[in-house]
Amino acid sequence: MVLESCMILVDNSEFMRNGDYIPSRLEAQHDAANLLVSQKTQSNPESTVGVIALCGSDGSGSAELLVSPTDDMGKILGALHGIPIRGGGYDVCASMQVASLALKHRRNKNGAQRVVLFVGSPLDSSVDKRALLKAGKLLKKNNVSIDVISMGEDNAEKLKDLVDAANGTTAEGEERTCHFVTIPVGVLPSDVLITSPIVRGGGGSGAASGSGPMDLSSGGGATDDFAQYGGVDPNMDPELAMALRVSMEEERSRQERLARVAAEQQQQGEEESKQDGATDMDVEEAKPDIPAPAAAVSAAVDEDEMGDEDALLQQALAMSMAEHHAAATNEDTEVEAKQQESTAIKNELDDDNEDAAMQMALQMSMATDNEQPSSQQQEQFQDPQFVNNLLGSLPGVNPNDPAIQSALSNLQQQTKDEDDKDKKDSEKK
Repeated sequence: MVLESCMILVDNSEFMRNGDYIPSRLEAQHDAANLLVSQKTQSNPESTVGVIALCGSDGSGSAELLVSPTDDMGKILGALHGIPIRGGGYDVCASMQVASLALKHRRNKNGAQRVVLFVGSPLDSSVDKRALLKAGKLLKKNNVSIDVISMGEDNAEKLKDLVDAANGTTAEGEERTCHFVTIPVGVLPSDVLITSPIVRGGGGSGAASGSGPMDLSSGGGATDDFAQYGGVDPNMDPELAMALRVSMEEERSRQERLARVAAEQQQQGEEESKQDGATDMDVEEAKPDIPAPAAAVSAAVDEDEMGDEDALLQQALAMSMAEHHAAATNEDTEVEAKQQESTAIKNELDDDNEDAAMQMALQMSMATDNEQPSSQQQEQFQDPQFVNNLLGSLPGVNPNDPAIQSALSNLQQQTKDEDDKDKKDSEKK
């Protein structure tokens, strides 16, 4: 923002006691003045602001300079809230001359000059239109811009003439630096000013808009300089402006996403309908154009129905046969399992019988071994021919095997030795 020195002219007449603004005209005016002071000082650290009371303390109706242009916020706000209500009227033209003199003696001569005039009381017949036009032209001559804020009284015509004179004749499209705003009854002035060119900057035409919550001599409503921040000046409240900007961007992206999805769904539906229409046309074209009698058509329908019934009956029959076959298979499986089980039991019994017979034969053989062999048996086994015949009758035994012959010879020798021993024993006896 540009460097600027500003003088705020505050109306402190008896009309400011009116309660048509909450809580009163004077308090609403203080709130709007605070907004302007904050905006001016925050837009540029070297900007300065001064305060003038339209009704002075002497009661003569002359303006009183409370604070010269300064950047001390404490001094400015203290002067604004310490202004009392005083009786009597005031001279608008003389107040603007005092403001011009204060700006002329400002500390920084490089910045622009501006006067902000609050008017909350009626301008009587003593305020001449020609005097206002002359004051406006004087401001234009001294390069001083003026913003007029009208509250609660019908002073629009005279104040517009003052603003138009201060703007002068400008080329088409050229920015106008002076503005006029009307505050509707019941609305806080700060709410209207925050969206007006007085706070947001910018210009407009010299004609009044004529309707709406505010009436701007600069040509209508506020500009869209802060539209991306939701209408909030980022210099006034950076955090709120950034939050509004992020929220607006998220909402915009969400709406774009929904629109894109809706367009895709609509396009997909149109493509599906076209495909269905093309399929129906192909089917109709494939049908022969041969007219058929009604009886033939009904017969074909009956045949189709009968064909469906036959198919159902065949399917049911196949299912029943499959169930019967499964049951028979299960029965055969059970019979085979029983037969296998009986065979296994029989085999076990046979094995048990064979084991018992073997055990009995073993016992008998053991008993036979324990008994003394008879003399006849001993004589038979001592006969070599008998032993050879016995061995030859055994399957897989070769009597001529050297091992067998050696065993037989040893047996005979042992038997002979025993006989000789027995004879000796008998002779000794």
